[in-house]
Order: sequence, then C-alpha cells, then structure tokens
Amino acid sequence: MRSVLATITVASLAVTPLPGETAPQEQTGWNWNGAPADAVEQSAKQEAPPYPTKSWFPTVKPGTAANESGDIQMPPDGIAPLPPIDKELTVRRGDTFAKVLSRGGVPSPDTASAIRALKKVYDLRRLQPGTEIFLQLQPPLDRKGPARLLSIDFIADSDAEISVLRDGPESYAAKRYDRTLVPRVSYGRGVIRSSLYVAGKDAKIPSAVLANLVNLYSFDVDFQRDVHPGDSFEVMFEQLTDEAGEPVREGNIIVASMTLSGSTTTLYRFKTKSGFTDYFDENGQSAQKSLLRTPTDAARISSGFGKRMHPILGYTRMHRGIDFAAPPGTPVYAAGDGVVEKTGWVGAYGRYIRIRHTGGYQTAYAHLRHIERGIKPGARVKQRQVIGSIGASGRVTGPHLHYEVIHNGRHINPQKLRLAAGYKLKGNELEQFKASVADTKQQLLSFRTQQKRQASMLDR
Repeated sequence: MRSVLATITVASLAVTPLPGETAPQEQTGWNWNGAPADAVEQSAKQEAPPYPTKSWFPTVKPGTAANESGDIQMPPDGIAPLPPIDKELTVRRGDTFAKVLSRGGVPSPDTASAIRALKKVYDLRRLQPGTEIFLQLQPPLDRKGPARLLSIDFIADSDAEISVLRDGPESYAAKRYDRTLVPRVSYGRGVIRSSLYVAGKDAKIPSAVLANLVNLYSFDVDFQRDVHPGDSFEVMFEQLTDEAGEPVREGNIIVASMTLSGSTTTLYRFKTKSGFTDYFDENGQSAQKSLLRTPTDAARISSGFGKRMHPILGYTRMHRGIDFAAPPGTPVYAAGDGVVEKTGWVGAYGRYIRIRHTGGYQTAYAHLRHIERGIKPGARVKQRQVIGSIGASGRVTGPHLHYEVIHNGRHINPQKLRLAAGYKLKGNELEQFKASVADTKQQLLSFRTQQKRQASMLDR
C-alpha cells in the first residue's frame, strides 16, 4: 500500500459557468495544465475536477502560452487539467537513484535537482534492492514533451520515510519523517527434521532471529555435528511493527531454548547492574565464553585437526587447525575480544590475520578473500566483529577458512577447547534476574497454550 507523505496536485481555473452562475474571476498564483487541442471542445463542456492547491509556479495570466520562464505551457480557458500520474518503481540490484528515476520517465534536469535535495537528508549509498519508490508526475500539455516531477516518496529504512517535493520552478525540498514503530512480542517453536533453518522457516521465525539464535548458542553447540533430527527449539523475540501492524524489524531475543539429544538449555536476556546486556541460564551463568569454536556461519568442516595427507603437497603432515568450507565472501568473525597482532600475506596461508586474546590465547585466520578496513596490527576487535571473508588465497584447492587456536605457543584443537565461562550473577542482581525469569516463563506458558489451541482448531 502506498504511503504518501505529501503530494502536489494541479489546479484548474476558468471553467464554463453553469446556468445561473457568473464566470469566476481571474485567479493568479495557481498551477495550470490542460488537455490536448482536439479535446478542447469536449472538455469545455465538463466541469473541471477540483485540484485546488497553491502552486510553485509564478503568477501568470490564464490562457497565455507560457509562464515568465517559458518552460510550462498554460491551457486555454475552460480546459480541465490532466490529473497527476502516480508511478510505483522497485529498486533493482545495481540500480542508482538516478537510474530508478530515469526508468520512471523523470527528465534529467528534474532528476539532478531532486537528488541534490535528497542528499541533504539521505545517504544514497544506503539504497537497497527491493525498496519501493513512489513518484508523482505532471503530464505535459501536448502529450509530447516530458512529464515534470512533482514528488518522490519512499521508506528509507525501518525508522524513517523520505519525501521530496517540488518547491520552485527548478528546485526541490527533501524531508525525513520518523516512522512510529510499535514493539510487540512474538513466539515460535520448531522441531528439526532436516535443518534448523528449514524448521525455523516452517515455524515462521524470521531469518534474522534464526541467525541470532545460532550466534547465541555458538559457544557450546557445533551446528554441523551436534544437531540431529528430532531436536527442537523455541524462541520468544521482539518485533517492531508499523502503523498497519506489519512487521518492520526484528528486535532482541528475549528467551531461547534448545533441546539437543534430550538435553535442554534455556537462555534469558538480562541487563546487568553495570549496564551491559547478556544471556544467562537459570542459574545466572552467562552464555558467553572467551572464544568462538566456529568463527563463521553456514560452513561445514572440510578438514579436521591432526595429521592428514596434504591435498597439494602429497605427503602426511600435521594440520594445526580446522578448515571450514563455505562460499567465497562468507563473513569471518573475530573469535573473541582481543588485539590484532598480524595481518597481510603470509606464504601458503595467503591473506592472514592473527589476534591476541587474554589468558595466553591467540587465534589465526587464513586463506581470506579480503581483510576488513581497519583490521591492522594494534587494532582492538570485539567478539563476532567481521574481520574478513572466506576466500582461496595462498596454497589451497578451494575456498575455505583455516582457523587456528594457539595457547601459550602450542596449537590446540578448537573443537576440544574447554572455554572459560563468562559473567556470573550474584546477590541482589541474581534475585532480580530470577524475578525476571519468572515473568518470562509466564509469557512463554501463555504463548505455548495459545499455539496448542490454534493447532487443535486446525485439526478439527
């Protein structure tokens, strides 16, 4: 549905008076337009539609051939104007804003002026494929010349809408409007048959929530080997909706639970007294660990830790890390908070990053396609910060990430690493957390009951 923040419409003056009425007085300062010459006789017999709005055009004498600037034709007396043309366009991959306007029939001068105004309130580099752009155009008097752009409206992001309006013969004004978003709590539960992703989609859980769920459990769960058919999960999460009640953006996970091989782990979101927010089990133990076991998403283990036949060199040698195969460009994350020690090309490793962490730990990432800007020696990184992407640089047979964990100078198997636990709630903070958990459990129970009732109705 189109949400138009503001529009400009054309007006009509000087229509044939009805019986008993006198002709209207000459008016000035209005926007004029009209029908083709061959429609004059018929149009003069009809009452013009009401389009009364103040115009951006200069004051002109009705019926003259052009205004003072000579760029807008004026209709003869008694001609009804053509109504504005509304167009809806969708941004395609690779589109610029100028390309979208051109596809909508907007003349180049209008495009340039509108973009100049738009840049004051919106970064055009943020334009995303799929964005809907609404245009309003003034049709030409003779149906031969180009239409003139009157307005542009589009949703810039989940928080704002943008409107661009003509405010002069050759100029536009742009404005950003904050959207009113209403938070609500949503719930989903799934049983895994083939994969967590498919089960989440079947349960109508948004992809962003599923990705956060994986991140939340990535410290303890190897999603390649620890998840089996019959395992289940449930999640209660925030959603922000627009005025029509349509979901606009997913918020935080409030509580998540995973049952793997009969063992259930439930994690609750809680803000500590020091101001940071984390997820804790029912005993108040933080889910966060010192290092990630898997510093990338959507990857499979293609080679494990230990001795192996090297695929290129052709002899057995020690493989001091784990290889994760994934498409080129897949993001690679910092496994934990730390300081970058080394970046750049390192022989057979190709593009390489090494990070120093607390407790005598280091992590290394090799065969990268690229290294993120700002990732250089001395830079501080946070856990799950994107540091590069999977590639095939160095001595490799295909794209993958080679991941190493080093403790006090000795390489260890990341999959067998006993990771240090995070923050533990105590005292009054723990009591507040338990009270919050009790409220959350009541919400969960309500959602479960509602879902069972809906399933029972569908079975009838």
